[in-house]
Amino acid sequence: MRNILLTLSYDGTDFCGWQRQDRAAGGKAVRTVQAAVEAALQKIHKQPTPLYGSGRTDSGVHAAAQAANFFSPVDSIPAENYVPALNAFLPHDVRINAARCVDEHFNARFSATARTYRYVIYCGKSARATEMRYVWQIHHQPDIRVLNEMAAHLHGEIDCATFAAAGDASASTFRFIEQAVFCPDGDKLVFEITANAFLWKMVRSLTGTLIQFEREKRSPDYFRHVLDSRDRRKAGATAPASGLFLWNVRFDGVRRHV
Repeated sequence: MRNILLTLSYDGTDFCGWQRQDRAAGGKAVRTVQAAVEAALQKIHKQPTPLYGSGRTDSGVHAAAQAANFFSPVDSIPAENYVPALNAFLPHDVRINAARCVDEHFNARFSATARTYRYVIYCGKSARATEMRYVWQIHHQPDIRVLNEMAAHLHGEIDCATFAAAGDASASTFRFIEQAVFCPDGDKLVFEITANAFLWKMVRSLTGTLIQFEREKRSPDYFRHVLDSRDRRKAGATAPASGLFLWNVRFDGVRRHV
């Protein structure tokens, strides 16, 4: 059987996250991206086809380029034909953007070397109604210089326990962060962070903390103290899901285990 890698995008607003949850709501299934794509695969293959994602996005979180692979039991379908075939059966808020064959040992989660997230913050007076599903509106203009001085501490192998949500089941809270930076984009501010992997709600916790600390006129050294404390109670509020996008998944370079 061929191993097919999909690149997909989705509006996460009306999904309960990426991961299939068949008994989440009183023993009933809830709407997830994985379940939607697996349902489309079953219509094509006429049999259940498991899908393996590069990571689990939470309820309300979007993706510009999520990665997921599956093993196709049908040899007659060219890999690239899965793009229109799956899109024909998928809801409007999830799209397959690319498909290609990969090595039989490839796994979208365990073969990934880095993931990039972008968090979009609207700093103007009033965002358009068409933007509200995809931003966090904060009603003030932060000092980007201060934000980036704090974000500069997010580099290298770091214990990120301070920014893990309660209930995170990760074996280790250490993550290798390649870069974390705020960039202006008109009335918006974009926080981009790349790491080998992330703890549960880590990016939203970091974003909310950095924005809160800048507004409270905290120093970069204070942020470093909170980071080193490993104490979630010292972090700021968690930013809402609406502004967060899984932007890219990389499979080249060094694979750092977590």
